[in-house]
Amino acid sequence: MDLAFTPEEQKFRDEIRAWVRANLPPDIAHKVRNALHLSRDDHQRWARTLGQKGWLGYGWPREFGGPGWNAVQKHLFEEECALAGAPRIIPFGPVMVAPVIMAFGSPEQQRRFLPGIASGEVWWSQGYSEPGSGSDLASLKTRAERRGPHYIVNGQKTWTTLGQHGDWIFCLVRTSTEGKPQTGISFLLIDMKSPGVTVRPIIMLDGGHEVNEVFFDNVEVPAENLIGEENKGWTYAKHLLSHERTNIADVNRAKRELERVKAIAKREGVYDDARFRDQIALLEVDVVALEMLVLRVLSAEKSGKNSLDIAGLLKIKGSEIQQRYTELMMLAAGPFSLPFIQEAMEAGWQGDFPGGYPGGDVANAPLAATYLNTRKTTIYGGSNEVQRNIVAQTVLG
Repeated sequence: MDLAFTPEEQKFRDEIRAWVRANLPPDIAHKVRNALHLSRDDHQRWARTLGQKGWLGYGWPREFGGPGWNAVQKHLFEEECALAGAPRIIPFGPVMVAPVIMAFGSPEQQRRFLPGIASGEVWWSQGYSEPGSGSDLASLKTRAERRGPHYIVNGQKTWTTLGQHGDWIFCLVRTSTEGKPQTGISFLLIDMKSPGVTVRPIIMLDGGHEVNEVFFDNVEVPAENLIGEENKGWTYAKHLLSHERTNIADVNRAKRELERVKAIAKREGVYDDARFRDQIALLEVDVVALEMLVLRVLSAEKSGKNSLDIAGLLKIKGSEIQQRYTELMMLAAGPFSLPFIQEAMEAGWQGDFPGGYPGGDVANAPLAATYLNTRKTTIYGGSNEVQRNIVAQTVLG
């Protein structure tokens, strides 16, 4: 197993690094590095920049307009973007629904939907979880009834991330109640501007509007928006979830945030505390271990071997690491991590408060809010308890 990058791969990394540094807007990078709020425009600006280069769909094959990169090249691209302070690509379009459309959609659906995803012009949302149907997703109740050329959709989705920005939403809907719950689910693409679609915000503990409830009240959806076959949606969903769970691991962001932990600890004067530094060291060991696991998968793919089905394991470790580094940041800053006035911070007031925030910047202001926000990471994308069961069954036997 060779975990070293070849000279060609190192050259590729250098090219990616140079382009990202030349094209990433500094104001967006500043927000990312300090965990400040990113607006829809911030996300779209970076998405369109990548789209113009042909890199928003960086994991796509050439036949669908992507760069056709191999697994190592995709990893290096993700790493250089993260280290430069680029926002995470909103995954619902290019990383999640696009592979499903490529694999199971009709040629007409591919021509219709993929260009808008690749360019960054169309914002997609995910309609999976429902009240009472999260980890047990197969129990979902949102119903789609076929009536002539349309499906009539009624029901509710919840925890819809950034759904307030969505143009389209891909949904799992129930089209049959016969047999096992999984066998009656279909995969439907819905225009969020359709009459009967209502988005209601869920304001989180950190005060942010990141997630939503989405209601469907007799929403007419053209039958040609059905992906693949009716009642085969569970198969397509499993294909998508492997992409989601690997994306949640996000080892490259963890490497960037590890350096931020060290910087905050040094600025706050706690880096010299041996016990606190021990916690940073333990975190760094786990980040390196997660990276080695990712590189092991890449090495297997390079050599043509079948890597273990470890998407769930990557999700478990990656999400736990995210919670740990946000907690260490908050502990390092102490009481200076608590104030969080979104409007004032965006206006620059909190960073300049006389005698307030050490270092004269906004770096500490959102730490408590970020800590609270990351409590969700071990739940979404399939809770870690469920993922451990899956790992035990599929990997350990």
